[in-house]
Amino acid sequence: MRADGLDHKELLELDPQGGVIRFAGQRALLLDAVAMGLLRKYLVENFGLTAARTVLTQFGFAHGWRMAEAMQAEFKWDTKEDWTRAGTRIHTLEGLFSVEPGSGGALSREGLILGASYEAEQHLLHFGRSEVPVCWTISGLTSGYLSRSAGKEVYVLEDRCMGKGDAACHLYGRTREEWGDERAEELRFYAPVRLKECLDVSLNRVTETLKAAERKLRESRAAIIRVAPEVEEPLGIVVRSPTMRQLVDLARRVAKVDSTVLITGESGSGKERIARLVHEESARATGPFIAVNCGAIIETLLESELFGHARGAFTGATQDRPGLFEAANRGTLLLDEVGEVSPAMQVKLLRAIQEREVRRVGENKSRAVDVRIVTATNRDLALGVASGAFRQDLYYRLKVIELRVPPLRERRDDVLPLARVLLAEAALRMKRDVSGLAPGAAELLLRYDWPGNVRELQNSMERAVALARGGRVEVEDLAEEVRQAFPRPAVTTGKVRPLEEVEKEYILAALELNGGNQTHTAKQLQIGSATLYRRLKSYGLIGAGEKNSSP
Repeated sequence: MRADGLDHKELLELDPQGGVIRFAGQRALLLDAVAMGLLRKYLVENFGLTAARTVLTQFGFAHGWRMAEAMQAEFKWDTKEDWTRAGTRIHTLEGLFSVEPGSGGALSREGLILGASYEAEQHLLHFGRSEVPVCWTISGLTSGYLSRSAGKEVYVLEDRCMGKGDAACHLYGRTREEWGDERAEELRFYAPVRLKECLDVSLNRVTETLKAAERKLRESRAAIIRVAPEVEEPLGIVVRSPTMRQLVDLARRVAKVDSTVLITGESGSGKERIARLVHEESARATGPFIAVNCGAIIETLLESELFGHARGAFTGATQDRPGLFEAANRGTLLLDEVGEVSPAMQVKLLRAIQEREVRRVGENKSRAVDVRIVTATNRDLALGVASGAFRQDLYYRLKVIELRVPPLRERRDDVLPLARVLLAEAALRMKRDVSGLAPGAAELLLRYDWPGNVRELQNSMERAVALARGGRVEVEDLAEEVRQAFPRPAVTTGKVRPLEEVEKEYILAALELNGGNQTHTAKQLQIGSATLYRRLKSYGLIGAGEKNSSP
């Protein structure tokens, strides 16, 4: 048998009934390349780059060694060289990489030149361009195969890699003696003792990281309890007002089913927080939660961003790239500002949601996805349907269940608890000892309408913490528009105040805001100066001989 005579049809055995796949006589598994990329991402983020490289290199070595043994048992080779050369052919048939024309073997003088390395592609997808070669598993499995077939320890290393921006991946195989001290540090990744060292270091690192996270969480919780001990926070959502309690209860019930959810509300009201609540309370909580702002991506790129693209689909598409639908598989995808999507894109979006499959740009095959769609908008989509700007069928497909997030002005019971929590978070972040609100400042926060909703309140608290001179936020620390807020008459439970009393309170507050200037106050109240004078006289604030003040 010669190496170039290998055919995947002869190597691959499928048993549809038994669910067993054999490749070269050995039981094999079909693993998704993106899933392998996510495993790499998990290893790097949780154990560090060194430990991740060591694990993947030694995993590859074991895989290559096993494959060489399987190929020796399965075929009778014309020469030992054919058995050795078969490794590159086998790994190509497995879909791990392609071999560039004119390339030799890893043991040849010119080395092995690879294209379409799945490992370089996945590293670029999850981490971006690297400073060092990243085909760790491929280097390991090539080393393992060559070591078994050549009967001596061979270690394959890269000097060029697509993962760091090179045109192709370039691998050399040498014995430890042949490598010498030139790349001794990289050879350590093949040593079992290196794996133990790395894992020990990584375990200590993870332990310290968890301790730091717990410490930070305790400090944050203590700061919040100190300023707002009565606040209950489901996933960071402050719930005191009846409307918010009702919304959170509905969101939790909706989370238990897998229906499409449309979240509506003004900008900055907390729609993404509600979307995260739906995700975290659902059976998909262990899966990814991915949010994308459809209004922030130009139409020509949105399709590629959502559905992915194939290599060569357009200028700059140098490699296959999965979209956000695939990235959110088994999790939740939040399409924020969905009302900004163009009519042409709405058709494709509707098909993806209904068929539960996507087609990458430049491909002619569909890929199944298991993802829950949650959408959010600050627009009235019903008006968009009426005007023809938004497809009616997509509107009803998205609005299986609607969750409306009320603006902050409609849930004033939440303003002060929210302000205290946001103040505590800002103080902790800025390392400032500010722990409360002065009574006057709290009163102004209740008066203000908050057109920017929770986002505006958050920014206001951050500003106040930055400017505060003492241990609490005073009136002068608030923004000008907040300080100028007029009082809002309130109807308390069980008691309705007389209109005359409310009118008097409002007029006096306006007069105080204007520094006693009656002319200016009358103009703002849109009444005559004489009318204001009579009101003040009836309140006993102006004597019979006093005259109306002027600017």
